[in-house]
Amino acid sequence: MPSAKLLLLGFVAGFIATLIFHQGLWWVFNRVGIIPPARPAWPLDPIPPFGLPSVLSKAFWGGLWGLVLTPVLAHLTGASYWIAWIVVGAVALTAVAFFVVPPLKGEPMQAMGPRFLIGLSVNGAWGFGTALILRLLGKT
Repeated sequence: MPSAKLLLLGFVAGFIATLIFHQGLWWVFNRVGIIPPARPAWPLDPIPPFGLPSVLSKAFWGGLWGLVLTPVLAHLTGASYWIAWIVVGAVALTAVAFFVVPPLKGEPMQAMGPRFLIGLSVNGAWGFGTALILRLLGKT
């Protein structure tokens, strides 16, 4: 069973990785025209039910993903560590965002296309960032 400290560090790493790596790549995609300016990085629009800024909601969910994935991936070493975080981040987070979240919200599933590729990219960046932050914290 993973320690509470490892779980907390996974949450913190995922939270920070969302703010820096996920949203940072989102910002780059905004700047080069891949994502329209109407969908900015670090969005501040309020999210129900508490009216917190959207970016904090994204970071919270990034933290939960970090909490869940850290016990699974933290034991890996070398290139497999980095590849696993990037691939699992890209695939798992994007698949949930496209195929699980919309039905839970009563919305239609999104079409596979450029948005899916963008999701793979920004979520892969999140995975890399989470792995890097965990390494910097000395936990993997």
